[in-house]
This record gives sequence, structure tokens and C-alpha cells, in this order.
Amino acid sequence: MSDKAARPSARPIILSTADRQVLERRVRSGSTPQKMVLRSLIVLLAADEHTNSAIASELDIHIDTVRKWRTRFHRHGIDALADAPRSGRPPIYNATDIAAVKAWACQIPAHHDIPIARWSTPELAAQLARDGMTVSVSTVRRWLAEDALKPWQYRSWIAVRDPNFEVKASVVLDLYARRYAGQALGSNDFVISADEKPSIQARDRCHPTTAAAPGRPMRVSHDYHRRGALTYLAAYDVHAAQVFGRCEASTGITEFTALVDQVMTREPYASADRVFWVVDNGSSHRGQASIDRLTDRYPNAVMVHTPVHASWLNQVEIYFSIVQRKVLTPNDFPDLAAVENRLHAFAERYNRTAEPFAWRYTRRELNRQLEQIDESAAAA
Repeated sequence: MSDKAARPSARPIILSTADRQVLERRVRSGSTPQKMVLRSLIVLLAADEHTNSAIASELDIHIDTVRKWRTRFHRHGIDALADAPRSGRPPIYNATDIAAVKAWACQIPAHHDIPIARWSTPELAAQLARDGMTVSVSTVRRWLAEDALKPWQYRSWIAVRDPNFEVKASVVLDLYARRYAGQALGSNDFVISADEKPSIQARDRCHPTTAAAPGRPMRVSHDYHRRGALTYLAAYDVHAAQVFGRCEASTGITEFTALVDQVMTREPYASADRVFWVVDNGSSHRGQASIDRLTDRYPNAVMVHTPVHASWLNQVEIYFSIVQRKVLTPNDFPDLAAVENRLHAFAERYNRTAEPFAWRYTRRELNRQLEQIDESAAAA
């Protein structure tokens, strides 16, 4: 029997118009995997009546590769050009095992008499081992990542304690939106956000601070001499984005009154119809006594308190954050005079280019958040 008689003839390939278009598109596309391009070319050449040996020579591949994909297409069509599913290693863990890990991660260890404050992945893996399931630390970390669980992290928060939180917060938010008592503010009404930033130290570094260099950040000596501390008081015009500041040895009623005088004795505030002072519940401006004290001194001034533990509603805190990052970090001052000069110079610089903060926390956001708190409390 001759070799020609012994070897079966090549499988005939007849392409429909649709299949040819699909295969040609795969060959032209730059994103098609190379193995799929090769298989598509084999079928296209076979459909053009090229022999297996001619296709193998044209594509520089083994003739057995040509026979394999030609036969698959002949038997099962274009879908057969994809990789066949592989069984792989059977899974070691099932969905119940993974759920057990995530359940432990969502519990506080101390509630189960486990003497640690927070879970780490090694601690979770050790706990699972005590439960009779051996899992590697990397596997635990991967399972937690699926649901973005990070039980080793924590964040502090303060519960709403002021019984009049919604009412007080609404007044502040309305002022930011230029409304008060249901009416729009006039052009001669102003809103001032004020507070103190205490205990700003002057740290005189034992070795000079060196500037950044290629491949090296600024270097600040860890050792320093304490050269005293001061308090920075600031009043921020919410809608004009202007800040007025002063430095004092400490904080108190006298010092805060000096800040009020600094603002209220200048225009446009001295002749304003109303100047609303938004303050928190710090000791130098707390309660009805502080409201009366301000009104007695300046009849056109109206003090508005944020709710208890809600000084984050006070916009001047944003300015203090900017000061902390841009002026006071790293803290490197030879004396308190240098601290004071830097703070005043920065305020002047800030006022030349500042724009009002893009305050997005409105009454609507407040109501939505309070509804969420109520729903959480009801579900607890």
C-alpha cells in the first residue's frame, strides 16, 4: 500500500460568508491573540484549497498543527478554534470555607474572648487553624480583598450627641448657602467662620534643615529645642474667602474678643446690616453668655453655634488644615516670632488668590445622612 493510500485525505473546508468575515477580522485585528490568528489563517488557507503541507510551509509550523485545527473546524465549526476547557486542580476550599473567614473578619475579637484588639491576616489564619481549617496567610488576604475587607484598620468617629443637631446644623448650612430664617441674605450681610488653633510650637531643630536634592527628600533633624507655643485665632469670611488672624499666648474670652474687634472694627463689617459668626462650642465662645456678650459689644453681630462635636461644620477648620500642611509641617522655627511672622505672611498670600471653598455638604446631604443613622439605629 502506498503512502498516499495509507494517509487519509485532508478534510475539505467550506466557509460560509459569515465565518470568513469573522476569521478575516480576527487576522486583521491587532488585539487578537497570536494563537487565534494562527488558527484562523490555517482555516482560511484550507478553505482556499491549500494542502496541509503547503499551509505548514507557508506558516512555518508543523504539519500536525495544521491537521489538528483543520480537523477541529471541519467537525465543530468556528467555535472549535477556541481553547478547550481544562479541568485543572480541583478546588481545596469551598464557598463555606471562604464565608467562614469573612465572618470572622467582620467580628471584634474581644467579643469572643480573643485577647487582641484587631484582626490581622496571620491572626485570622491562626483562628481558622484553631477551628480546624488550615489556610495560608496569603490565601486569607486574597479572600478578604474580594470584599475589600481590612479588619486591621480602624477609624474613629463621633456619634451625634446634640439633641438639636439637625436644627443647629441646618442654620449653619443655610448661612453657607446665604440664607437665614428662611430668607435670603442681603448684599450687606456677611458670614464669618471663626475658631482657635492652640499649642502651635516653635521647634528649633538641632541641625539645619536641608533642601531636597535629586533622589533625596527634604531632610529635617529629629532633634529640636522647644522655643514655646502660641495660639492662632482666625476669622474666615465664608463668601469673600478672606481670612483675618492673630496670635496670642493662650486662648480665652479676652483673646477671642480681640479677634472679634479686629474684624468688626473694619469695613465692610463695621457698617454691615448683619455679621454672622459661626463658632463651635469651645470655652471662649460657649453658650448663651457668649451670644449676649457679642451682641452687647456689636449689635449687628449674630453668633451661631455648630452642634456639639460638629466643629467639622465650621469652614475655618479647612483653612487651619491648609495652614498645618503648608506652613507648620515640618515645624522648624527658631522662636515664636518666626512662627507668628510666617502665619501672618501666609494669610496675606492666601488672601490675594483665595476663592471660597466648594462647600457641598448641604441640607439635603444632612437629611440623607440623618436618615441613614436612624435606619442603622432601628436595625441594631
